[in-house]
Amino acid sequence: MSDLPETLARLPSHVKRSWRDCSRLASQAATLARMTLDPDDPRPPYQQVADALRAAILTRKLKPGDKLPSQAELAARYNVARMTVQQALRVLRAEGLTVSRQGSGVYVRERTERPVGLRPHVEAVFERQHVSIDFAGFSGETLHGALQEPLDKIRAGQLRPRTIAIRILLPDLSVPVAIPSRAGDEPGDDPRVRKRSERIARRHVGAIIDSVQELADLGLVESATAQARVFTGTPLFKLYILNCEEVFFGFYPVTEHTVSVGGEAVPIYDAMGKDAVLFHHAADDDTTMGKQYVEQAHTWFDSVWNTIAREWTP
Repeated sequence: MSDLPETLARLPSHVKRSWRDCSRLASQAATLARMTLDPDDPRPPYQQVADALRAAILTRKLKPGDKLPSQAELAARYNVARMTVQQALRVLRAEGLTVSRQGSGVYVRERTERPVGLRPHVEAVFERQHVSIDFAGFSGETLHGALQEPLDKIRAGQLRPRTIAIRILLPDLSVPVAIPSRAGDEPGDDPRVRKRSERIARRHVGAIIDSVQELADLGLVESATAQARVFTGTPLFKLYILNCEEVFFGFYPVTEHTVSVGGEAVPIYDAMGKDAVLFHHAADDDTTMGKQYVEQAHTWFDSVWNTIAREWTP
C-alpha cells in the first residue's frame, strides 16, 4: 500500500482522473448508504430525507458538482415513495443547494455556501419568545423553504415561541413591470409572463400564511400572524429582517432564460433569487455600521409597508 501514491503518479492523466472519479462515487454511495430514516422522528419523511441530504452537502460529503442518485435510487435507499423524494428535492432546490438539469438529473450546486447562511439564522430566531420576520422580494420561495423546519418543530412541540409576526412585501404583478418581462425579438411586458410569476408567489406566500395561521388555530402559539402586501414597482433586491436585529440583503441578477407559458417556449428577463449573494448585517456588530444598517433597513421596510403598499390576498 505504501507504493500506491508512486504507482498513481506514473499512470496516464486520464486513468488517474477515472480512478479519482470512481473513488469519489464510491465514497458518495457509502455516505448515502449509511443514511436511514428514524421511525420515531416526528418530522415527516420528506423532511428527514431533505435534512439528511442537506447535511451531506454542507459537510462536503456530497461535493459541489456531484450528481445525486436518481429518484428511484433514493426512494429505495430510504424506503420511501418517489413522491416523498420529489418533495425532499424540491426543498433542497428552493434553498439553492441543488440544481436540476433536464435529461441529466439533480446536481449539488457549485456554490452552495451562498444561500446556506440564512437558514440557521431563521431557525435561531424561532428559539426566542417573540419572532418577527420582514421580507421584501419577488416570490418568497427561499423564505418558504427556510421556514419549513422551524414550523415543523413547533408542530412537534420542539419549539414554542409565544408570538410570530411575518410581513411579506411583493411587487404588484397585476400591472406592467420591468421584470419579469418578455425577452427575445419582441421584448416588453407580457401579462402571461407576469401571471406565471404571480402563481409562483401565490404558491409560496400562500403556504407561509396558511402554515402560520394553522399554528394560531391549533393554539400552539399565543399569537401568530403572516401578512402580505404589494406595491407598484420592480424590486431589484431581496431583504430579510430578523427580529429587527439582523438583516440579510442581496441583489437580484437579471438573466434571460426560456420558460413554458401556455405550452409555448417564451424567452423572458427574470430576477434569479437563487443566484443572489446575501450580505449579513447585525445590530450587535462591533462597528456602528451594522446597527445603522439594520435600523435603516427596518425604517425603509416600514415606510413602504405603511404608505404605498396595499393588502394582498394569496
